[in-house]
Amino acid sequence: MVQVKAIKAFSDNYIWCISNEAEQTAWVVDPGQAEPVLHYLSEHNLTLSGILITHHHYDHTDGVAALVKEFRDIPVYGPRHSPFKGITHGVSEADKVTVYDYTFTVLATPGHTLDHVCYINDELSFTGDTLFSAGCGRLFEGSAEQMWHSLCKLRALPDECKIYCTHEYTQANLAFAKAVEPNNEYLLSYSDNVDTLRAKDEISLPTQLGVEKQINPFLRSNIATITDELPDELKINLDLNEPWQRFAGLRAWKDNF
Repeated sequence: MVQVKAIKAFSDNYIWCISNEAEQTAWVVDPGQAEPVLHYLSEHNLTLSGILITHHHYDHTDGVAALVKEFRDIPVYGPRHSPFKGITHGVSEADKVTVYDYTFTVLATPGHTLDHVCYINDELSFTGDTLFSAGCGRLFEGSAEQMWHSLCKLRALPDECKIYCTHEYTQANLAFAKAVEPNNEYLLSYSDNVDTLRAKDEISLPTQLGVEKQINPFLRSNIATITDELPDELKINLDLNEPWQRFAGLRAWKDNF
């Protein structure tokens, strides 16, 4: 049996652990810290078999060296031209990575960073800091147009696909989403459900792509009315007939929300 469980790191990161109970082995995704991973593996009697990296930021990579030192010769998959030098198996768009029964296709998803990749299949996908529940990553290196095209790649996944992102940002993202679409009844109900979960310190992830298409304003930038509530000062120099420019306006608003 293969399971995917969250290992908490820092204040709001999740390191995803893909484990095979029969083999008593595991892979982890974006280990920003080694200590919580080592504790989880020991607690569940698991041996680490490999690592997936989505991009170079420290909170996704700082635990890699210690884990490789502890579990020698394990592969570290990550973007081929990443500034992070701990990758042993560089991957690019359309490459395949097999983890137990799952074969993931690599998507190049620049925007948050230029090296960002996601590992996707029809059942579950690891989206790092590209697609969050009700949100998306800040544009630290890429452009709004790049990020919109990256999100469009993810929008093509089946509605039932489970989305495993790397941060517990859902409540804050939903607060912004409600400012964008104050009359979205599905969104309002979903936000109430997440508030209930978080009040009990329960995880809000994974989400599903079909849900995100209903609640995530950034994925909904193809809708002409999505910028109706956008502050006037952010509409200057934007052609709001273009989905990526609607996305750009929303991202600028969220950055200062």
